[in-house]
Amino acid sequence: MARSCQALLFCTFILVYPSYLISAQTPDYPAANLSTMWIIDNVSSANSTNFSDGSRVRAILLRGTLGPNFACGFFCNGTCDSYLFAIFIVFTGSSGAITFTTVSFPQVVWVANRNNPVRTNATLKLTSDGNLVLRDVDGSLAWSTGTAGRSVAGVHLTDTGNLVLSDVNKSVVWQSFDYPTDCLVHGQKLVSGQKLTASVSNTNWTSGDLYYLSVTDEALFAYLQLNPPVFYYKLFVGYDKRNVEPSYALFEDGSLSLFIYAAEPSKPDRRISIPWAISRQYMRLGSDGHLRVYEWNTQRGWKEVADLLSADFGECIYPMVCGRMGICSRDPGQCTCPGSSSQGTSYFRQVDERQPDLGCSEVTPLICNASQYHKFVELANVTYFTFNLDIGNTDMESCKQACLNNCSCIAALFRYGWNSSRGSCHLPSEVFSLLANEEDKTQYKSSAFIKVQSNPSAQPLAPALKTRKKNFLRILLGSTVGAISLLFLAIGIAAFMFSKTRLASKLGGDYIDQLPGMPTRFSHKDIKAATKNFIKKSFVAEVETIGSIHHVNLVRLIGFCIEKAHSWILIYEFMSNSSLDKWIYHRNKELALNWRCRKKIILDVAKGLAYLHEDCGHKIIQLDIKPQNILLNENYEAKLSDFGLSKLIDRDQSQVMTTMRGTPGYLAPEWLGSVITEKVDVYSFGIVILEITSGRKSFDKLQPDEGKALISFSPMKTCTYSVFSKKSRGKRITR
Repeated sequence: MARSCQALLFCTFILVYPSYLISAQTPDYPAANLSTMWIIDNVSSANSTNFSDGSRVRAILLRGTLGPNFACGFFCNGTCDSYLFAIFIVFTGSSGAITFTTVSFPQVVWVANRNNPVRTNATLKLTSDGNLVLRDVDGSLAWSTGTAGRSVAGVHLTDTGNLVLSDVNKSVVWQSFDYPTDCLVHGQKLVSGQKLTASVSNTNWTSGDLYYLSVTDEALFAYLQLNPPVFYYKLFVGYDKRNVEPSYALFEDGSLSLFIYAAEPSKPDRRISIPWAISRQYMRLGSDGHLRVYEWNTQRGWKEVADLLSADFGECIYPMVCGRMGICSRDPGQCTCPGSSSQGTSYFRQVDERQPDLGCSEVTPLICNASQYHKFVELANVTYFTFNLDIGNTDMESCKQACLNNCSCIAALFRYGWNSSRGSCHLPSEVFSLLANEEDKTQYKSSAFIKVQSNPSAQPLAPALKTRKKNFLRILLGSTVGAISLLFLAIGIAAFMFSKTRLASKLGGDYIDQLPGMPTRFSHKDIKAATKNFIKKSFVAEVETIGSIHHVNLVRLIGFCIEKAHSWILIYEFMSNSSLDKWIYHRNKELALNWRCRKKIILDVAKGLAYLHEDCGHKIIQLDIKPQNILLNENYEAKLSDFGLSKLIDRDQSQVMTTMRGTPGYLAPEWLGSVITEKVDVYSFGIVILEITSGRKSFDKLQPDEGKALISFSPMKTCTYSVFSKKSRGKRITR
């Protein structure tokens, strides 16, 4: 609801129908009859009260004089561009006028249209058939009691703050107490099936999405709204209940009493005591999950007198007190991040160092497809606000291993008594605030193990190259001499001379010239003269061209090496997960990429190609798109590499003629004519997409003759793959 994002304000309202009601109002005007209508008017301030906090009220019903009293009407705060129909507590003098406007700010305790505020010229009407209806200025329905045709005779506000529609026999047809929002007033019940839902903030009464309070037939629960909801507070009763009547919580007589109907249905089972109680108290479930009690004091105005859920563990029981992954200590405001590993590696950092209560973020995000690098940060004597029994009667190591085997698990929480080999295990998929365990209160021992992603790049390179997985890690060192200039012949000669020199050094001397069948040997001086000093020109041109293009989906050129006139090497960024071909053909399901990751890789490659073809100063055709040239970083983000065969085309050129190059299986039909465009890259990319989605190579010798080439695979064959489109929403489709 867009309008609710702003502070909801209480503005000027004029009672326009029937007109006699204004002049006839007494200081105590608690009731109205059928066919009464009110219009919100933002022009006149008549019959409204302004407060020094910026709020404004127009009381259309008011109960009582001289003191804090309940009123019903319209409320706004600030610019008054949106309005609420609400019940609020204000201070009235002996004449019935609202006073104490500098300290007795209106306390909103119930809102009809909390998720649908209305604008100027909206109307509230008690219709002739007994329906109380709020309509916005365009006539759209904002809220109603839904009581048309139910013999309603009028509406009145009780002295306990209950808005009631009753019939001629004074029987209740509808009442606001049956539809609580985020507050309970003194004497109000919260019945099983109802709930208090915290608002977004103190100035935005829109229903929030974090906390709610409810009563069941066994306990009073305060919940964090997840899927499914998770409770962070429980006032528990362990009786074998008969469910004679609905259970309820009652705010009355200095206590929040919990009535669970069992053998003695009239006896309250548990209660949370409040220091003292007067009739003008109310309790509110706040946007931070606290259940606070407020009361009026003549000297101090409205003040908090109790924080009901904090009695046992203080601030630390609240799920978001220190944000995600934060650890709360007993001292207020002390929020820290999980500590370093035993090797001194830090895996978490604060989201905002100036606001530690915003929580912590991972230095390296968890990656399911790199589970071999998952480990735990151990937090001894740390517990959690809730605990679901995922594995019972188990030991600590088994609990940790179960989390390592589950990609969605991000922590292993283990609780036990005196024997750590027999405990309970909780494997949450999301972790909010943690807190220090106080064994004298909890009566259990507890440890938390937070799953983290170790950085593969921190491992030594030499040992890594000796193992299968570490073979995926390499630094791209490529000699990409030429490929960007027109001196392909000179480049070929240079490559030949380079290989010949290496062979000569191995054989031990200049007598290689005398080996039978060897081509003519040219000196470096001869080649330099024949190509007009090509080595420097070509190399510098390539460094300048590749070094000037920067895109998140292209492997970045970090630097180059020049030693004398014979060593010219380009150095690219480190890509820890090697090339795509190491992942998409795996028969091992644990190593295979999931569909979301494959879709992301396809999009990454498309973005890289679009940049080369459309956004560079020169159009660059890569000419060798294949899985081996698509590299993956630690987050499985794809980047194009190996521009050794690439071709530059001026922007005013639509095509270019060149000799065939690339890898069989990925070559477009255009190569037969040697006249190409950027479409040859698109064709190769299409082959790669088929490989990614089918999980097989472009040419597979193990397949029957008619199916060896992926591109010639019969469309009549059945192939199951994922369709990445909005229409299919990633569903598996068989064709």
